This record gives sequence, structure tokens and C-alpha cells, in this order.
Amino acid sequence: MPPMNQPFNHQQVSPRSVGDTWTRFWFEPADALPLAFIRVLAGIMAIALWASYAFDLEAWFGPQGIVSAELIGQWRSPWGLSLFDAATTRASLWAVYAAGGAVLVLLTIGAGTAVTTVLGAVFFTSLLQRGPMLVGPADDVTAVLLWCVAIGRSGDAISVDRLLAARLGWLPPRPSSRTAIAMSLLKVHASVIAAAAVLAQLKGDVWWDGSAAWWLAARSDSRLVDLTGLLAQSEYLMNLLTHAITLFEIVFAIGLWCAPTQRIVALAGLVAWPLIGGLAGEPLWGLTMAILSLACVPLASKRPFQLRTIFRDSQSV
Repeated sequence: MPPMNQPFNHQQVSPRSVGDTWTRFWFEPADALPLAFIRVLAGIMAIALWASYAFDLEAWFGPQGIVSAELIGQWRSPWGLSLFDAATTRASLWAVYAAGGAVLVLLTIGAGTAVTTVLGAVFFTSLLQRGPMLVGPADDVTAVLLWCVAIGRSGDAISVDRLLAARLGWLPPRPSSRTAIAMSLLKVHASVIAAAAVLAQLKGDVWWDGSAAWWLAARSDSRLVDLTGLLAQSEYLMNLLTHAITLFEIVFAIGLWCAPTQRIVALAGLVAWPLIGGLAGEPLWGLTMAILSLACVPLASKRPFQLRTIFRDSQSV
């Protein structure tokens, strides 16, 4: 307590209010370079997933394709829409598909990002809405990444837009609240997705008895590496691996919100998520989760972001 003859200063004894913390988390202007780096990675992932449709595009979505309008109605919500709904001919289908691919390329290189980031998110979502039964976890997370990128000012760095602005002699862009919102949304989604994975796993007995790792490794149709021989030799190893996955996801979902653990947990996700995705036969999902983890690494926001400081600088939120 201050002496009686001095005015009371509540800032000396009161912690930062919830409102201040909320405002700082969502709206404190942030540098664009971290989001721009995520834009490039998300764009590359989106292009890879877009390309995977090319070989069977007409077989799935053509005029006589497997995924008919009636079938879509059974899978898609009444409010679901897709740009591909208007592509009723072979030519229009390929035109929409090619245009979407071009937009994703422009998004990735950062050309006209104010428009291409939004159009890229709309197109990619339309592609998923055209065949919702074909969508995998990597598609869902990539859509989240693209929509978050569309909110922020990712074109202010690592982009054709920034190169052109520099050629014209424009002043360097300032940190933006829009970028802060985008980065905060990425962090929220990373935590929620990890928590959802834990809740889904805890509904299955195999995650409680420790045999889930075996069943994941035994899926010969999707596994990348056959670990069944190794796991068969040691029940303890199988149980350890199973419970380690669940424990990591719990720690990841919670640890992102604790200042002492945030940096460690986020960096661990860069390695752990691809390994989990590889074991589960979903390597692209593991990579998209690693991109989300990258967005959660706390960075110094008072000076321009530099790639070489990503594993060194930290600031709690």
C-alpha cells in the first residue's frame, strides 16, 4: 500500500484488467511478416490439395459425375454454396477449376493480396463444398488457414505487392490490427482443433487401453511407414506412444494460453504434428497443423519481425 500522504495509484497494485488483455490479444497492431510466411505455406498446401482433384475432376464433378446434385444435397447443409454449382458443363467445370488454381498461385506469391486472399479462400471452400464427402482433415485446416490469412494484411511482406510498393518508393507498411486479429484467430483455431482431437480420441476405448498406436500403424491403406513389427515387440512402447499422443494434444491445447509454456509448446508442435500425422496416415494434416503451430510461436511485436528470431524472441499474450 502507498503511504497515506501520497495519492493512490491503482496501476501499482492492480493487475492488467481482463479488458486490456482482451484488447491486446486481438487488436494490438502486429507486423505482417509472420502472417505473410503463413500465407506462403498455406498457399502451397492449398495448391497441392487443389492439384489432387485434377485427375478425377470430371469423374467426380462432371455432368455425369459421381457426385450429383442429389448426392450433394444429402451431405451439404442447406446454406452450403459452391462456385462449382454453376459449372454444369465440362468446359465450365474446367474453367472454374483453372481460375481457382490461378488465384491460389497469385495468393501464394502475394500478387493483389487484398483481393486474391479473399478469392482464394472462397474458391477453396467452394471446392470442398462441391464434394463434402471427399474432404479430409488437411482440407479443413487449410480452409481455416486461408480464411485467417484473408482477414489480415499478409501482402505487406514476402509478396509481389510489397516489391512493387518498394519500387514505387512507398513507405514501409505499419503494423496492423487486422493482422493481429488474423494471428489471434490462428492461435484460437490451433487450440480448439487440438482439444477436439483429444475429445474424439477419449471416446474410443483404444485410446484408454493404449492400443490406438497399433491400430493406426496397422492401417496398411494409409500408413507411410510400417511400425507394426516394432510395436508388436513391446506392449509398453505401444502404450507409451498412444498416451504420449493424447498427452501432447492436451498440453498443446492448454499450453498455448500459458506464457511460460507457450513458446515451448508451439515449437514442439512443429515436430510433433507431422509425426502424428504420419503415424495416422494423414501427413498433409500433420503439416497443416504444424503451420498453425508456427502461428502460435510468440514473437516480439515492438520491432519488425525477422525469420531468424522465430525460435528466439518471445512475448506472452
